[in-house]
Amino acid sequence: MSSRLRDISNEAGVAPEFAVDPRLLDAISPSGDRGGIVLGSGMTGEPLTISALRSEPTRIVIVGGLYLARQFALRAMAVGAWVVVATGREQAWHVVQRSAGMGPDGRPSPHVQLRRLSPVELPRASENAPLLVVHDGGPTPQDLFPPRASWHTTVYVLPYLHPQATTLANASDLVLMQRLPVGQAELAARIWNLPPQMMQQLTALKDDQIIALGRNLWKPVRLVTTAREQQILGPVRRGD
Repeated sequence: MSSRLRDISNEAGVAPEFAVDPRLLDAISPSGDRGGIVLGSGMTGEPLTISALRSEPTRIVIVGGLYLARQFALRAMAVGAWVVVATGREQAWHVVQRSAGMGPDGRPSPHVQLRRLSPVELPRASENAPLLVVHDGGPTPQDLFPPRASWHTTVYVLPYLHPQATTLANASDLVLMQRLPVGQAELAARIWNLPPQMMQQLTALKDDQIIALGRNLWKPVRLVTTAREQQILGPVRRGD
């Protein structure tokens, strides 16, 4: 795992306002790095970003509810990514597609495309137009859209952690996990060789908390929803 979660609390002009009022996330530049996405805040209020759209193929696994996956897609759009969602529940993603607006021809913007769970030709990814593919295919997804090019990131949305997803989880650069039941937390401990205190932390996360897991990374994160995101998705929550 190699995606970076970066603490930007020491960057001038960012942290003080955020620490006082999380709603100011609307006004924060996502990151000085190309493709940086504001993920949320640390447990003491410091804003955190993730280098999710970068100059190498990237895999991210989200374990938890649909809310987190849709929020992630919205924030990728905000930094200029094209978003392709492959899903068996297209209706659930219409709010994200609508948020991208309409094109000049009156049709939905091509920057957000909803596809079925079958191989399709993807837009070409580049530094100026990074590509986020969201694979919303259940707990044991087929690897239909593996990232193969620079500036191409595939996010796999798992409603829960399943033993058959072990290979996919281990191959990912970053895993974002919401609260897990005891049995799934035990499975996570076996997959990533977690000590008991980390396993217990996974079972005690609040609805607005996640764990960011990567190589040499274990970072509790508090999700923060902007006013605009609340209009689209509702309040922060766990589950679908």
